[in-house]
Amino acid sequence: MTQSPALPLPPPKERRRLREAASLTRAQLASRVGVTSETVRGWETGRSTPRGRKGEKYARLLHDLGDEAEVTPRQEGAVDSDDPEPSPGAASARRSARARRKAAATGRKRPAAKDRGRGPVTVPDRSRTPVPHGHRVILAERPRTKPPRRPDDAVTALTPDQAFDALYAFCAPALVRQTYLLTGRRELARESVERAFQIAWQRWPEVARDRDPAGWVRAMAYECALSPWHRLRPRLRLPEPPPPDAFDRALRDALLKLPPSYRRTLVLYDGVGLGLPETAAETAASTRAAVNRLVHAREALAERLPELADPETLHWRLVELASIERLRAAKPPVVRRGGERRARFWTRAAIAFTVALIGTTALTVRTAPTHYEPPVPPGETVQGVPPPVAPGPLSEKEQKLRAKLRQEQQGGPDRLLPQPR
Repeated sequence: MTQSPALPLPPPKERRRLREAASLTRAQLASRVGVTSETVRGWETGRSTPRGRKGEKYARLLHDLGDEAEVTPRQEGAVDSDDPEPSPGAASARRSARARRKAAATGRKRPAAKDRGRGPVTVPDRSRTPVPHGHRVILAERPRTKPPRRPDDAVTALTPDQAFDALYAFCAPALVRQTYLLTGRRELARESVERAFQIAWQRWPEVARDRDPAGWVRAMAYECALSPWHRLRPRLRLPEPPPPDAFDRALRDALLKLPPSYRRTLVLYDGVGLGLPETAAETAASTRAAVNRLVHAREALAERLPELADPETLHWRLVELASIERLRAAKPPVVRRGGERRARFWTRAAIAFTVALIGTTALTVRTAPTHYEPPVPPGETVQGVPPPVAPGPLSEKEQKLRAKLRQEQQGGPDRLLPQPR
């Protein structure tokens, strides 16, 4: 039995270039190979080397991506009229590349996820699902009509303020509705989104160069909305006015009774429309754990509301629940100024605390003793000392002495003079 020779691996930078040329994220490539996105990051940066079966599968996938990039035909309208007619070999290569791309696109469809002992969980394809009349998809960001720019081009084309305002206008309205589904509170949803964008403005160099700035802000907004410290705020202990429709009230109550991780997974997958790998990556869980959370969340909702057993019905019900509330986000300049004021306040507070700590330390060093002082021993009881007695009446002799002294001159007795020798 002959063994096929191992395919050579390209350099780390070439691996990343091939993945980006195929419009694949690290999570998508990792799901194909069967590893985590952190492993793919290590392979692309050169920190680790692919080995074993996973390495062979990774090398084969990169080889296929390189073949597709080489035989990809030009875009329409880019063909020069002076070029000769393609040869039959090139045409067959293009047809085979087109067939491979179609097979890869078919293989990239979301598979049916299975739970242990619960049967298959079908994953509907919403890309071709018709939108019901009168509904708007408001949980997801607006689709782009132009190809996305690279982060470096976006930074050079816009100032930081303009880039932040564009990202805020693009993501904030949908994020407020998504966080409302997570919390069931209007004011908390707005606060969470504003806080997430304030943190993004403080770390803007990192966010501007991120591969998915919208996903970065969405993850931060979800973390702020589901923070357990909100339960300590007295204002949030008051009940929130419920939606006017009875079914919407029941759906909101059912969502709030789910665990936070299940609720987040359900909103990301059935509300926003992310795929299973993206949902698992954003919730910091494996794909199997994300599937289990999604299954349990759907079962809990279907147990309370049998009408939501269909995933498509659940999706549009979530859209309706988020759209009935008039949730508006603040203006981008207000959020930026609020973030800057918050950063200045905490910076000054940290400086004041540091100065107070330094002053306290200096005072302690100045007033502390420089040598050891033994403690004063406790007193001891002395035996045999008579107790003090109060003076009694004068005797006859003492009375005569007192009378004699009173009869002397006013200035006292005569002065004694020394006798000469």
